[in-house]
Amino acid sequence: MKLVLQELFFGVYKFFTNSNYRKFLYLAIVYGSRKRFRSTRISFLNYSLNVPDCQSFIWQFKEIFVDEYYRFESNSENPVIFDCGANVGTSCVYFKKLYPGSRITAFEANPEVANILKENLRNNGIADIRLLNKAVWINSEGLEMGLESADASSIHMKLNRVKVESVRLRVYLEKEERIDMLKMDIEGAEVNVLIDCKENLSKVRNIFIEFHSYRNEKQRLSEIINILESNNFRYFMKQPEDRTRPFINRLNKSNPEIDLQLNIFAYRSD
Repeated sequence: MKLVLQELFFGVYKFFTNSNYRKFLYLAIVYGSRKRFRSTRISFLNYSLNVPDCQSFIWQFKEIFVDEYYRFESNSENPVIFDCGANVGTSCVYFKKLYPGSRITAFEANPEVANILKENLRNNGIADIRLLNKAVWINSEGLEMGLESADASSIHMKLNRVKVESVRLRVYLEKEERIDMLKMDIEGAEVNVLIDCKENLSKVRNIFIEFHSYRNEKQRLSEIINILESNNFRYFMKQPEDRTRPFINRLNKSNPEIDLQLNIFAYRSD
């Protein structure tokens, strides 16, 4: 009976005990039915962001501010954070709220989204983030990718393909003695980039990886796991979108090109 009551009243309990959850519900009610890919300014907590797609932002807010996917602990008042795939700045705002003195390098490949990110940081008085409008990759020779105005630009996307500038992430890792948080949400480039960086991951204390498996390509989750294990990380995985009857329902409804998406949380215990 206790378990049944916990399940029944969990949402009610969360509503009354978590103000950010109440804010998420408010955002979902007010903005959840808006047409997609229309620029909107949304105020939340003490911030205001210009977002190109309300639906994407609402789920970003839930993951980042309600569920706190990126929360980590550091003994330093100035932890080093690499935000790969910073989008419109929701994660940057969270990191600065968590550690005001943090030293953040934010990478965003999509030029249109990077301009919004720059504007959002300026409008919220966040001036000490290094922003690079370049794709995180295995070299600095540029990269062809499909661009989307929300949060799904990808090297695997077939539409709106253009060549964007790129940086070799490994070069940036090599310059640091310690990286407290490496957040990697780079829409399908994560395996190649991690392979290229594997010799420098000993400097990293915490890694968040959004893993994407595209259904017409080889699944490469084992490569990421091998890299994490060889670098003495402990890891935890969470699937953001569940599928009932996966033998039958083989596609992701929100993105049919992807048959598996995982959030991977890896951390050093030493």
